[in-house]
Parts: sequence; C-alpha cells; structure tokens
Amino acid sequence: MNERLFDDGLQPAQEPDDRAEFEAALQAESQRGPLVLPPEVGVLPIRNTVVFPGTVTPLAIGRRRSRRLIRDIVPHETVFVLVAQRRAEVEDPRPEDLYSVGTLASVLKVIHLPQGTVNIVVHSMARVRILEYVAQRPYLRARVEVLDVKVRRTKTLKALMVSVRGTAARVMALSPNIPEEAAGLLESISDPSGLADFLAATLNLPVHEKQALLEELDTTKRLQAVSVALAGQLDVLELSHKIHNQVRDSIDKSQREYFLQEELKAIQAELGQADHRTQELDALRDKILAAGLPEAVRTEALRELDRLSKTPAMSPDYAVVRTYLEWVCELPWSRGTTDTLDVSRSRRILNRDHYGLDKIKQRILEFLAVRKLNPHGKSPILCFVGPPGVGKTSLGQSIARAMGRKFIRISLGGIRDEADIRGHRRTYIGALPGRILQELRKCGSRNPVFMLDELDKIGQDFRGDPASALLEVLDPQQNDTFTDHYLDQPFDLSSVLFIGTANITDPIPPALLDRMEIIELPGYTEREKLQIAKRYLVRRQLGEHGLSGRQLTFRDEAIRTIIREYTREAGVRNLERTIAAVCRHAAMKIAEGTARSMTVNPARVRQILGAPRYERELAARTAVPGVAVALAYTSTGGEILFVEVVATPGKGQLTLTGQLGEVMKESVQAALSVVRANAERLGLEAEPLGKQDYHVHVPAGAVPKDGPSAGIAVFAALVSLLRQQPTRPDVALTGEITLQGLVLPVGGLKEKVLAAKRAGVRTVICPARNRRHIDELPREARTGVKFAYVNRAAEALRIALRPD
Repeated sequence: MNERLFDDGLQPAQEPDDRAEFEAALQAESQRGPLVLPPEVGVLPIRNTVVFPGTVTPLAIGRRRSRRLIRDIVPHETVFVLVAQRRAEVEDPRPEDLYSVGTLASVLKVIHLPQGTVNIVVHSMARVRILEYVAQRPYLRARVEVLDVKVRRTKTLKALMVSVRGTAARVMALSPNIPEEAAGLLESISDPSGLADFLAATLNLPVHEKQALLEELDTTKRLQAVSVALAGQLDVLELSHKIHNQVRDSIDKSQREYFLQEELKAIQAELGQADHRTQELDALRDKILAAGLPEAVRTEALRELDRLSKTPAMSPDYAVVRTYLEWVCELPWSRGTTDTLDVSRSRRILNRDHYGLDKIKQRILEFLAVRKLNPHGKSPILCFVGPPGVGKTSLGQSIARAMGRKFIRISLGGIRDEADIRGHRRTYIGALPGRILQELRKCGSRNPVFMLDELDKIGQDFRGDPASALLEVLDPQQNDTFTDHYLDQPFDLSSVLFIGTANITDPIPPALLDRMEIIELPGYTEREKLQIAKRYLVRRQLGEHGLSGRQLTFRDEAIRTIIREYTREAGVRNLERTIAAVCRHAAMKIAEGTARSMTVNPARVRQILGAPRYERELAARTAVPGVAVALAYTSTGGEILFVEVVATPGKGQLTLTGQLGEVMKESVQAALSVVRANAERLGLEAEPLGKQDYHVHVPAGAVPKDGPSAGIAVFAALVSLLRQQPTRPDVALTGEITLQGLVLPVGGLKEKVLAAKRAGVRTVICPARNRRHIDELPREARTGVKFAYVNRAAEALRIALRPD
C-alpha cells in the first residue's frame, strides 16, 4: 500500500501520474540482482513517520542536503538509508537527532515540481543499523549493517496471522481513505514479517511506537504488538462509525419532520386552517396582553414570544421559553383584593377568634386605622414572637379575615437553599421561581397576608443563606422591585402584608430582625387557658369527634385539673391534645352504648388520663442546703430550674454539668467569685473555701441551658451550702449577677412568673430595675405571687434562705 510521507513538513508527495510507468519501474527493481551493500551509504532523514521494509512510499524532498543526496544517487542507482528523526522540529538534524535503526531503500522515480520541490517514490528493502557516521557534508553518510529478522513458524504464529488479518480487514472496511486493492494485497502476503511490516506502515501510531516496531526483529512479538494496536484502532473506528450512524439517523429524522411540518402548514394554509403551534403562540400573546404587565415586563415577554416563534418545537429551548411565558402570564401583576378597613368589624373578628392578647390586638387595629387613612402607604413587617401554641398562626389568619385578604403561609423551618426564596435561574434544567412567587401565583392576588412561619429555624450551608435572601423581601423600602432569579424581572411586593413568626429571636440574623417590628406573644395564664378551652378547644374537639354539647360536658374544675396536673406549657397545644383524649374516651363509651352522655369532673379526668403527670416538688428538692430555684425563659415558654451545688475536699476547683452554655458557665464562675470575695461579709470562713472543690449541676442533664439569669440563684445555692442553711421552698430567683455583687435586669418575666405560679412559688426575687416590667404584667399573672426587688445579691439572702 502506498503511504504519503514527509521529510521536511512541506506539501505531501503526489501519486505518480503514469501508473504503468511506475509499475514497470517497480518490476525492474524486483528483477535486479542480489542486494550489494556499498561500504558507505547516504542517509536521508525523514520526520513524522517511519518507513518499513517492503513498502513503496512517495516522499517530498525539500531540504537542500536531501536534494543533493537524491541528485548524487539517482544516476548511479545506488541505495540509501531512510532514518526517522527523534524530534520533527529540527531543521538540520545531526547524527544524535536520528534513530539508529532505519530502512534501506532505492529510488523508483523522481518528479521535479515548479516550486523547486522534488518528489520521489522509494522502495524500501531491508532493516539496517547505522554503525558509524563517516560524513555530515554535503549530506549524511554512514556505514551500516543489514538486520536479519527472526521467524519461527509455529501454530501460535499461524493463529496470530489469522487473527491479525481478520482485525485488519475490519479496520480497512471501516476506514474511508483506504483503497479497495489493500484488502486483496493483505490476503496475498504470506510472509509473517512482511505482513507485520505492511500493517505497521498503515497504523496511525506515534513515531516512537512505529520506530519500536521497526527495531523489533522477532516476528512473533512484532505481530503481537501490531495486533494490540489494530484492536485499539478498531475500537475507535467502531465507536466513530456508531456515532456517525446515530447522528445521520437523527438528522434524517429531523429533516423528515421538518419537511412534513412545512407540508402540513402549506395544506392548512390552503384549507384556511391554523396549525396547533400557531394557535398556541396566539393564545400566549393574548395572555400577555391581558395580564396587566408593567411596560418593561410586557416588552420582555413579547421579545421572548418572538424568540419562541422562531424556535423549532423539538428544540429543548422551546419548552423552557414557553414555561417561562406561562409563569409570567399567571402571576398576579395587577390582580388583588379590596381591603375591608372597618376598624370596629376588625375588632369584633379579633375578639371572636382570640381570647386575651389585648396589646397585640391593639397594634393590629392601629395598623388597620393607618391603612384606612393612607391606603397607599407601605405595609409594615410584623414578627410574632412567642412559645409554641400561643396562637401566632391563627392570629395571622384572623388579620387576613379582618382585612378581607387572602392568606398564605409557608414554613421556613429547615430551609437551607437560597433558591427556595429567590428561585433558580432559567439556565438550570427544571428551574422554577422561589416560594414567594409560587404562593402568589396559587392565591392569585398581589396583596395577600403572607405568613413566614418559623423564621428562627432557617438553616444555612454551601447552597446559600436564605435569611439573607429574605432581607429584600422584608424591607418595605426595597421589596417593590423584588427580582426572582427565574423571572429576572422586578415584581412589586409592597402591597403584601408580611408577618413572620418565631419562638425566640436569638437565631434570627440582626440585619433581618432590624427590618421587622417585634410583637411578643407571652404565655397564657391559668384563667386565660380555662377561657380558651371553654370557648374554642372543647367546642372544636366535640365537633371533630362527632359529639354534641349534650353528650359530653366539661366542668370548669375538670379543665383546671387538666391544666394543672396534665399539661405544663405556655400555649394550649398540649391542653387541646389532652381534651381530645377525654373526648375519644367519651366517644368510645357512647358508641358502645354503655353511656348516653358524660359529664367530666376532676375525678373522671384522673380516671381517664391516669396518674397526674406533673406534681409540685419544690419542698422535696429544696429541703437540703445547696439547692436553689431559678427561673428560665426558653423557646417553649417559662421553666423552673433547680440549681444544685455540692462541695468535696480539694483545691477550690469548679465543675459544671447539665449541658450549660458558655454564658451560663461564666455566670456560675462569676457567682463563685462573688462568694469568695465577700466571704467575711457573708459570714463565711475564707480559709475552707480554698480547700474544697465545688460541683454545680442543673437538671435535667439532657436539656441544653444557657443565659445569665440564673446567676443570683447560683449565688444563693453556694451560700446555702456553705452556711448549711436550706433555701425556702416557695422562693424562686432570677437575675444576672456581676463581680461587684450587683443584680442586673433580665427578660421574659411574664413567662417566668407564670412558670413559677404553676410550680407553686409564692415569692419571686428579681432585679429592682425590672420593677416597671412587673407592673406591666396582667393582674392575674401577679395575683398570688409576692415580688421582692433587690439591687445586690446579698439582699436576696435574707428572703431566700430559711431562718437559722
């Protein structure tokens, strides 16, 4: 097979024009006598390829030394050596730039071209090794020796030849540039070494790999290497052929569908009918014009519609653009509800839906009054903060009902991806707008009451910070141009009344908290829970269990028993759950026919619900020195904590247990330092303080605790232990302590006082600077509790400790 090669990287040599003349030259070369190797032969460097024995190869000669060599050897019909360069970029190769093994060849024909280039056709005959270079000018000359190949005809070699022929035939069939005569030539080669050289010359391999095949004298090893290379080339060709067929089939299918679509359009045009796609585009255009879009948004939507009309229906972009236009048309750009701004009616609705919460109702009515006087003012961003079950979500529903607006609620608990708020960009597959626009589309109004529930439980990870994405949503100065990533156009949220809810404000980022007006919903008192149960909870549970007021009646004392002995919470969620348990028991009795009606009293409550879940344990827990009662405010409302202190022989070290947070640990350390610094003033011996280790524990150990308000309780517990003087069982303490012994004010007083009343506390010791906060508490919360106000920690000891 002929192969076009290069010696200087110029144009490839052309095939001989006169094939008959070329075949005659080749026949004359084959009839020449035995090969006579002169003492010195010329060396012709070639690059980018390797010439194998037994092949006829055209070469383009461009370098001056190479042309001088051809001019000297052609008249004398002498042989020369073809040697591959190690690096193709070397223009004037030296002996060290050439491989040591080459091919002995003779010139069959010389063709002179007008550009000065000389094309030659050479016949390579044998492998030779260069022993020594004897000259470099005017061209390279060297002494060489002929290398004999090793052939051992075995069954393995015969099988290898059959395998190589089959693989080569498959490669030739898949290769577009190999002539048909090559297959016949392949079958006619019976010599194993000649077969290996013939195939090696046709392989598309790097120069160094082809050179390795040339230098391999063992025919079996050379055939094995050729077989491996052929197998690799066959894999590539088969994969390329498969891809080519798939592309061709796809193009044929697309072209066929295109022509059929065009023919269908022509037929429909003759019949005066519009095709489905045209109808779809016309419907989208009508929707865009009827959607009441802002001018900039309408312009962009029409531009996208024009792009859609030019996009083939089978293109993936077609569905993306169509879905985008449908979202644009379905958003409530100009659709909204008319506000009902009757303050008296709104007051009745709020009083009917909720008991108590007077301050919160007053703030809502103030907002409605301002809205009535200034309908175009910006809506404030409210945030209801309070324990679970106090009615934050239902209060938002009542606001929507009072204003005549639609109500939307989404829970933000556990959200970690910013795209949940702002949406995904359209470049992503399956992209959608964020939850804000999704919910507005569902409700079909641009001015609903939008509740963002659980603001304090938003997460954050590598996908973004949803809380930061809410900054624009909850800023009245910015949300009139809220831009969703998917929509990529400003949407006006200034008419939406956003209401956030949270159990505590600590986890909310300060920047987000600053954009909202905080309205605290404290826990309910016992009387408030009783009224809520009678007015709402019992009635709702009777309806859900299929009972009437005649079949099941709750006495007030029964409800009080449930509140005191079976629930301990700031809200009423567990209270309703417990009432539901009583209703289920009554429904079972009535369904069985064992009772026609039932009246629930305290005794029947205990019979149905079992032993009380909560008992007052103050007297038992504080009967020993070193225990004091502290008041805490958590996300579930107020709680009482027992601070326990014990002393053991040691060196004055402090051990803290009970899952205390960093702030609470520092508060305990401050309390111990105050005791040590004022030991003499407190009636304690200073010397034993340094010889004892102190262990402070706050049950329950599985519940995390933090905050500074237990500092004065820790101080009282330490003094109680060191004096061996127990604290009073009906006294609880709250307040932050400083190293100077001062007591600083704390928050969450209503929840703490309610928790103290539930536990049976009669006296609450609190900072004097909290007096005005105590005075603002409802009278019911203060009834039955005595408040002692202190400025310094030592003042609390006279009240908290029992007399000697």
